[in-house]
Amino acid sequence: MSGLHVEHAGGVARVWLDRPERRNAFDAALIAALAETFTSLAADDGLRAVVLAGRGASFCAGADLEWMRSTGQLPREQNIADAERLATMLAAIDGCPVPVIGRVQGAALGGGTGLACCCDIVLARADARFGFTEVRLGLVPATIGPFAVARIGRAQARALFLTGEVFDAARAQAIGMVHEVHADDDALDEAVERTLAAVLRGGPAAVRAAKALIADLRDGDPGPQATHAAASIAERRASEEGREGIAAFLERRDPSW
Repeated sequence: MSGLHVEHAGGVARVWLDRPERRNAFDAALIAALAETFTSLAADDGLRAVVLAGRGASFCAGADLEWMRSTGQLPREQNIADAERLATMLAAIDGCPVPVIGRVQGAALGGGTGLACCCDIVLARADARFGFTEVRLGLVPATIGPFAVARIGRAQARALFLTGEVFDAARAQAIGMVHEVHADDDALDEAVERTLAAVLRGGPAAVRAAKALIADLRDGDPGPQATHAAASIAERRASEEGREGIAAFLERRDPSW
């Protein structure tokens, strides 16, 4: 698949951005490949987790500027349709029904920062660099904006969208974009495997339900949300998987999943 490599093993899909010579920057082909891949993964009932990573020195340096320049020459309707394809791809990653773990190194700028914001858990190498750099190109972080604001909040977006400032992994962790920072590739890969192991210890259906619950609780009045959440836990307690998990804990054994 153009610019993308996917590996499957043990209920885990590892999705590699594979344009290292372009720092894994987006173009139309890579956007289409990511959208197709995550749409397919969403339909896989046996899937339990996804790792999203980039080959080479960078995670994703954002949009390929040669491609961006070509889109600027398109008629308005085609230009909008092209931007909507990027939005669809980001939504497919954000809405993946199982945990998506981002493994981030080097440049993760513009759309690359947006990709990180669509992951559930982000593990970064200490040299990772983030930034909503669009304003420096006369653009705005429009398509990635909803995912970024949901991740870091309006206050941080006001500072970072407007300055286009590039910031390091430590600051990304401080504002809630990154969960862990690791010194080198070995430590980063160990963190990925540890996180995967933690996800796989949970009941498969329960983990999916927990991710769906988070999406339901993003906005709105906590009162009605609490009622919805109560229904969710009641459903899980009555499920075969929930009963097995509680029984295994009480019987001091591993659950059957």
